[in-house]
Amino acid sequence: MTDASATVSTLTGRQGLRSDARFLVQVSRPGLWSTTALFYLLPLGHTDFIHSGRLWLGLIFVLFPLGLLLYGVNDLADAEADQLNPRKGTYMFGSRGGREQLAALRWQIVAAQLPFLAAFYWLVGPRILWWYAILLLAVGLYNAPRFGWKGHPPFDVLIQASYLLVFVLSSWLNNVSQLPWETFLFGALFAMHSHVFGEVMDIEPDRLSGRRTTATMIGRVRAKFLIAAFLCVEAILVRFYFRDWMVTGFLALGAVWFVLDATLLWQNRAYRPKEMRLFLWGWNIAAALGIFWNWAQGTLIHLNSSRGL
Repeated sequence: MTDASATVSTLTGRQGLRSDARFLVQVSRPGLWSTTALFYLLPLGHTDFIHSGRLWLGLIFVLFPLGLLLYGVNDLADAEADQLNPRKGTYMFGSRGGREQLAALRWQIVAAQLPFLAAFYWLVGPRILWWYAILLLAVGLYNAPRFGWKGHPPFDVLIQASYLLVFVLSSWLNNVSQLPWETFLFGALFAMHSHVFGEVMDIEPDRLSGRRTTATMIGRVRAKFLIAAFLCVEAILVRFYFRDWMVTGFLALGAVWFVLDATLLWQNRAYRPKEMRLFLWGWNIAAALGIFWNWAQGTLIHLNSSRGL
């Protein structure tokens, strides 16, 4: 092999590695990392971020290996539909992998789980096996061919409550009490309204691929009203049980926004890709503010003793 051929081969190999690394990061959905981090950090409140190795171990896990599992299996199941989706193939909205990348993704998902599974078994004991079993069951129920809940409304929305497993893992790993059931209910509703918003952005490619979702079934305008309803219930929960005016106000403003969106702004019109990116940036800023507020106040960790409207 000549020096020139060797150089071309090396450059090609490096480009391939960079492409594969970029693909894997896209699979893990960096556009949702701030929301995932908010869920993981919610049980911890004003904790010591700097000196807690367990905290960082769990945070790294939920952002990348867990993201690979949750969204990677979804990408494998939706490989053909994703080719029709203009927001795929980005760091914010997820991957659009080639055939070879998707074929390798299966073992890459498994390889990413193993060291963390071993570490968690050592740190929290055999109960982590139950945690993983429930997680895999939820992933299987959502993505199973033909019978997967992702294509059977309203189960496509209800299954999003499985994100509450992040609360459980965080509490176990960081040796803090489990959150009250009211916070679990809030988290489930939050995960559901977030998923419906994603479905609203995917109505056109989902219809082209023949996939039925809650948003394709009830339509864009009703789906936005559904998001507003979720946000209203969340606001009431936070106000009544935790008496946090800041979070309550944020949620109420979100509900008003989606009502205005459905009635005056976009109505039944599809969002453009630039608008979707802008919305997700706003979503990430709100989640980052939520992380800071939870660290500073920790109001959703304990019920407020002076409940009442």
